[in-house]
Amino acid sequence: MLPRDFPPWKTVYDWFRRWRIDGTFERLNAALRGRLRMLAGRNPRPSAGIADSQSAKTTGVGGEQRGYDGGKKVRGRKRHLLVDTEGLVLKAKVHSAKIPDQDGLRLLLESAKTEISSVKHLWLDAGYQGRGKRWAEEALGLSVKIVRKPAKPVSEEVARLWAEEWAKEGEKVDWQRLMPPRGFRVLPRRWVVERTFSWLGQNRRMSKDYERLCDSAEAFVYAAMIRLMVRRLARA
Repeated sequence: MLPRDFPPWKTVYDWFRRWRIDGTFERLNAALRGRLRMLAGRNPRPSAGIADSQSAKTTGVGGEQRGYDGGKKVRGRKRHLLVDTEGLVLKAKVHSAKIPDQDGLRLLLESAKTEISSVKHLWLDAGYQGRGKRWAEEALGLSVKIVRKPAKPVSEEVARLWAEEWAKEGEKVDWQRLMPPRGFRVLPRRWVVERTFSWLGQNRRMSKDYERLCDSAEAFVYAAMIRLMVRRLARA
């Protein structure tokens, strides 16, 4: 189902397979990322990164490493990403959705030793608290910060009761000021990697995990980022 101006599908697949195996997609991603960072006045080798995972449904084509993510209620695979502070992908790792984030982080970072040689600090969400954070600090010597969601808001009834109790002690408190902000809130640094997942989702091939091999799924992550970065460089 390729466009008519493409060569025969067997030729296209052969080149895709070659570039996937020899790392061409990953090298292109790294070269373009460095160019974009330099255009933005940044060091081409980042010193900080953000990691997160996205559970993606798989199709009926079969293939390796598939499982059930009980937290997200998704059967398929996880796309684990390490991005820089601009949201550009440093490393992608695709694995079974049943692997917890703490263990998935280790798979991601162990496969990204070249890309993270300059990285000193890492932001993670609360799902990595515990052995994931501890391993990154002890094994890789990274400074890790867990970015947590804001506390759940108290009910209006509870806030009024608190204000009434303080009033009994002679302190007048506006109970409405005790209520934390409601609605969506952007979490520091975590929004960067979430935006990257949104960029990937704009590519039709990334709507699900259609691939038989995890390596192919990773190659399409890099291909999607290459497409995005080439467009930015062309506009610049």
